[in-house]
Amino acid sequence: MSDILLVHGSCHGAWCWRDLEPALTALGHTARSIDMPSHGADPTPPEQVTLDSCAQSVVDALGRDTVVVGHSWGGFPISRAADMALGFRRRKIARLIYLCAYAPWDGHSLADMRRAAPRQPLKHAIVKSADSISFGIDPAYVRDVFYHDCPAGTLEYALPRLSHQPIKPQETPVALGPGHAAAPKSYIRCNDDRTIPSEFQITMTKDWPASDIFEMSTGHSPFFADPAGLATLIDRIVRA
Repeated sequence: MSDILLVHGSCHGAWCWRDLEPALTALGHTARSIDMPSHGADPTPPEQVTLDSCAQSVVDALGRDTVVVGHSWGGFPISRAADMALGFRRRKIARLIYLCAYAPWDGHSLADMRRAAPRQPLKHAIVKSADSISFGIDPAYVRDVFYHDCPAGTLEYALPRLSHQPIKPQETPVALGPGHAAAPKSYIRCNDDRTIPSEFQITMTKDWPASDIFEMSTGHSPFFADPAGLATLIDRIVRA
């Protein structure tokens, strides 16, 4: 069985894996999650957050052979972490799983990739802070962009927990190195995603082996919409 580390996306925290962690545990895995800097219970001020500090939080949580699942923006810090973890004898990434996530292009920032997408379904929902250091999601649009297919009660659970997302890490280009290149990778596309266009998820992985691409029929939050199905799919990936 696998040690599985769950890494959240923009504005979320470890809290978003509430339903997936027990579903993975029931399948025999060790599942755990983290709050990246300035999210959840982490007190880091938004202006101090960098791409590398987010990646370091992933590295710090690695075990000897850890499967790392990154959701949405989480695809960037988990990719960077694969390079930063080189040289740590007791910290190793066994596989990167991108869950409707940005699979970084070398030399590009997340903002670069978001602008390259054919549609901008999140743009109307973004509310930038007065100091332009972070952004949040207009509560009026949260259900539509994140949780439109999730069970009753999901929005009420998530709204008070959503935080502002520091902008600087998402404007920072990533340099992908040998650790990222060597790490086995899988991608889970979500075909009803209203945050990252599903067609752009295809574009980001067009050169990947078909055996490393998987699909779900959910929106952007399969950990709420179908946690049992997501756990079964992750179990299938790690067992293979």
